[in-house]
Amino acid sequence: MTVTGIEELSRSRCKIYLNDSFAFVLYKGELRLYGVKLQEELTEENYRQITGELLPRRAALRCMNLLKARAYTESQLRRKLSEAFYPADSIEYALEYVKSYHYVDDARYARDYIESSSGRKSRRVIEMELARRGVPRELVEEAFAEQEEAGRAPDEEALAAMWLEKKHYDPRTADPSEKRRMAAFLYRRGIGPSAIRRAMEE
Repeated sequence: MTVTGIEELSRSRCKIYLNDSFAFVLYKGELRLYGVKLQEELTEENYRQITGELLPRRAALRCMNLLKARAYTESQLRRKLSEAFYPADSIEYALEYVKSYHYVDDARYARDYIESSSGRKSRRVIEMELARRGVPRELVEEAFAEQEEAGRAPDEEALAAMWLEKKHYDPRTADPSEKRRMAAFLYRRGIGPSAIRRAMEE
């Protein structure tokens, strides 16, 4: 295969094109190491080493470094690697590697997120945020079921009461306009109509 393009991505990295298609990103020192030169052939052996050894290991290391800072879902890591131009095969290798050691576990992520957020966010908001992070719906439902069984699921009425108190809402003095405004405020935070009604009446 012919190296048809070498595009500088940063001071240290380049995007490599083979046969007019983007292939991968290499550090500039690796261009010399693997004989990557514009309009010259890249040997099958060097291509195999780059795509089958170098990039998969680098992608796995990238995942490990990201996970040192905080927890990620599988979807978030996949997006991070894709944004860094790793080939699909390298991304799959890296994800399987970190999953095999349980460094990434979407079910555990969902449980931990629900537990840490239940005192501040409604179930609907938590579900939306986990969906944005790429956690499958069935895992979210299982995590909520576990949290409910343990008595740690969000209490919508308690959340509504907390926010109403912060807003200094008093049902004895509130006029209809204020009541509508507060009801809309709670609804935007994922509180259901029945919980809103009970909290505002109290």
